[in-house]
Amino acid sequence: MEQLAGRIMLLGGAKRAFLAFLAGALGALALPPVGFFAVLFISFPILVWMLDGASGSPDRAHSFGLRSAFVTGWLFGFGYFTAGLWWLGNALLLEAEEFAWALPLAVLGLPAVLALFYGAATMLARLVWSDGMGRIAALAAGFGLAEWLRSFLATGFPWNAIGYAAMPIPLMMQSAAPLGLFGVSTLAVFVFSAPALLGTRKGLGPGLLLAGLLFAAHLGYGAYVIQQPLPEGGKTVTVRLVQPVIDQVRKLENADRIDIFNQHLELSAQPVEPGNRQPDIIVWPETSIPFILTEHPDALARIADVLKDGQVLVTGAVRAEDLGAGQAPRYYNSVYVIDDKGQILSASDKVHLTPFGEYLPFEQLLRSMGFDNLISLPGGFSPASERMLLSLPSGLGLYPLICYEIIFPDEIDIPAGKAGAIVNLTNDAWFGATPGPYQHFLQARVRAVETGLPLIRSANNGISAIVDRRGRIISGMALDVRGAVDATFGVVYASSWDNTDRSLNFWLVMLVVASAALISRMGFIFRTN
Repeated sequence: MEQLAGRIMLLGGAKRAFLAFLAGALGALALPPVGFFAVLFISFPILVWMLDGASGSPDRAHSFGLRSAFVTGWLFGFGYFTAGLWWLGNALLLEAEEFAWALPLAVLGLPAVLALFYGAATMLARLVWSDGMGRIAALAAGFGLAEWLRSFLATGFPWNAIGYAAMPIPLMMQSAAPLGLFGVSTLAVFVFSAPALLGTRKGLGPGLLLAGLLFAAHLGYGAYVIQQPLPEGGKTVTVRLVQPVIDQVRKLENADRIDIFNQHLELSAQPVEPGNRQPDIIVWPETSIPFILTEHPDALARIADVLKDGQVLVTGAVRAEDLGAGQAPRYYNSVYVIDDKGQILSASDKVHLTPFGEYLPFEQLLRSMGFDNLISLPGGFSPASERMLLSLPSGLGLYPLICYEIIFPDEIDIPAGKAGAIVNLTNDAWFGATPGPYQHFLQARVRAVETGLPLIRSANNGISAIVDRRGRIISGMALDVRGAVDATFGVVYASSWDNTDRSLNFWLVMLVVASAALISRMGFIFRTN
């Protein structure tokens, strides 16, 4: 192992660049649908050894060492994000005549930008690099800060944060409740990097012991929480999820609107299995109604005909807001609650829009360069100023998150005791049979664990499921499965942790690992001198 570490440290030129890229790309195997998290016990030690080789002597810390560390981290990130996000290009191929030219920007351009965060992480780690366990702590602190920044800078895109690799199953998701995604990511990097100590032997015993204890605590806490009975005494609700699997090209062509609407009604009207109770709530996916619903009272009447007494429909739809004569209307990506009389009882609009999909950032400049939205609406969608809780006649509150809004943990602010479940409407048909829908679903499950709320998730195609507050699937439909599924579950809100707790715990973790890195760095400098 020491010989292997030494050879990696001494690599230069193209071989060094290729290995850094390969180590990152290999790490993407830890992501869904593969979920082989153990591969990161290879990727991160390689990264540590390469940073050892980039470190130079302490007096070169602000020249060669920093630049080399940044490039190494960027190449690692470029490999990781390219291998983990290549499927984004599928959305552009649905209208290839118009958007195929932008394929390299999606498949390579976005990973190149996201890799800047990992380059910054390794460069920051290099500032306090040492020769033992401290450098593992430095790398953990750098990545923890990078993942946190990635969640909000430039609209944010925390997709495939390293922490998700440490949470492939419910047993390993429970640490997200007290630590949050970014706390788990920080400690995960420390644990994944610990085998690098085998290559240098310095700090080997304490480092492996600490990493082993952290991993054991991660599993032990998960086992403890999973074994606890779910809270009782709340409302019991039966939900029907509708997954119509409408081809995205058909939705874009906008020619089969009536047939698409009828398919949703048909699946909603399916009889329940003998002995099962009628659904209280029927849930349709994001933008499942292919026209402006408020302009079609006949469609509301047809929905009322399908719903049984007391049932409500929660559906995605486009909402238009009339701004008056001479002005184009505003459009919102919305969720409606409709009762058995065809009345819209409650609505909420999407807050965090998808750049290049629902709106065009720097619109005037980019349109002059030939860019356009994937979704063709005059002016694109408008963002809501705030998220509205969906209120049902039963008194149940649902917290709505549309599509990728669910990947932003710090933007989910659920009033205590006001919501009994998260409802996530999405349309992953944009990405076909690729890793994208599986990655999206894992992130949604982790949000259920963090918030302590059940998750109701309906996708046009993707993965529709009811998930309990421990991240376990109660019932659902896999990718490319057309149909409807019913599930009954309790909606008690009883989380012991909130966003404030998770944020505080994340920064405490950061303080500990950063302090360990700084102390080790000071000891390294004094020993060198």
